[in-house]
Amino acid sequence: MIYSDKQYGISSSELAKLKSALSVTEARAAEDEWLQKLEVEALKSQIAEIEADIAHYQMLKSGEIAFAKSFSLDSLPGILIEARIASRMSQTELAAEIGVQPQQIQRYEASNYMGASLARLIKISKALNVHTAGMFDTETDGDGTVYAWEDIDDVFWRQLPAREMAKRKWFDVPRGADLVERARTYFLEAAGPEFTTALHRKKMRGPTLPNEYALLAWQARVLERARIRILEEDLPPFRVDDRWLSDLLQLTRRKDGPKRARKLLAEHGIVLVTEEHLPGTYLDGAAMLSNSDCPVIGLTLRHDRLDNFWFVLFHELGHVFLHLFDGMHYDFFDNEAASSKDKLEKEADQFALNTLIPDDLWDLCLSRFALSEEAVKLDAKKLKIDVSILAGRIRKERGNYTILKELVGYRRVRAQFKEVEDDLE
Repeated sequence: MIYSDKQYGISSSELAKLKSALSVTEARAAEDEWLQKLEVEALKSQIAEIEADIAHYQMLKSGEIAFAKSFSLDSLPGILIEARIASRMSQTELAAEIGVQPQQIQRYEASNYMGASLARLIKISKALNVHTAGMFDTETDGDGTVYAWEDIDDVFWRQLPAREMAKRKWFDVPRGADLVERARTYFLEAAGPEFTTALHRKKMRGPTLPNEYALLAWQARVLERARIRILEEDLPPFRVDDRWLSDLLQLTRRKDGPKRARKLLAEHGIVLVTEEHLPGTYLDGAAMLSNSDCPVIGLTLRHDRLDNFWFVLFHELGHVFLHLFDGMHYDFFDNEAASSKDKLEKEADQFALNTLIPDDLWDLCLSRFALSEEAVKLDAKKLKIDVSILAGRIRKERGNYTILKELVGYRRVRAQFKEVEDDLE
């Protein structure tokens, strides 16, 4: 983790050296393929970790994200450091706030607060507005909140919604078996321990903070089902080339468009999984990478409407094309009804809006003002998209969800994904 601008500079320099070493090692790979491959993978792993730390530090310091963290008490020192960065407070400013010399804060952070008294930790926590009940957050109503765990040992397995997971038959519970241990085993097999590390920070966009353990459980289920599809189907590698999105857009006009969309995404290396949300998650969709770096989009379909399906799908595709491979190592979880103050979410929103209805064509839509069903249908025909997309955008931009109800495609999505077997065929 990066604690200061000085460390940020050192990390940036180290990153440049590692990338240079990687180039040299890759060039020599033909000489001793087996050994060079090990060196290349080791260098790539180091580069990925430093890139993730640099990107996370940049976003914390810039205020582009709020930061929330689930942690055990022994993780509190790391929480205090990240809270200071997220508050855009320097070590010198924190020292002044609690009445000590700047060198004392530097020593605390360099030693992970080793030797700091409980009274001092409490004082620093208050100065940084950190509450040791479980998480902290800046005043952003949850928009852009990030959850992270230091490692697998920081996960409180008893907080997983084990009963609900078993009720949904995600795993069997033999007579006399420990339900919590079964849930833990399921998570480790379905997702893997790496999904509770810094290489998989959970970035949540929503007006309400979710239950982070329900979030973890839902992600494990999505990843399990994605892995089955990856193994059973011969998916090509994903390429950052969005020219095929015009084909996806054309599917919006078909009655079975959502189901066909899943097949088209798979043809371009993206797995689409539909999985009902868990209580306390408030999810519409998510974008993440599998262990094999295959993009995975999860949709909950909690709003059974075509306009919601298409917007959320294209929003998550925005994360896939713009953010999943940029080195920040975020798994994105979204509530479509949330505001868009956060930079990354605004970018994904804009990607979805511009792909579904380009700005220049949106400006020409008379239905934005006429608000009649006939006008919306006529504009949708000109745009060559399903009428639900246009109606949904008009409703959202006006903040009026009582209009154009007959055009947004109620109860026309879930039926296409109603069976797990259908989703895996």
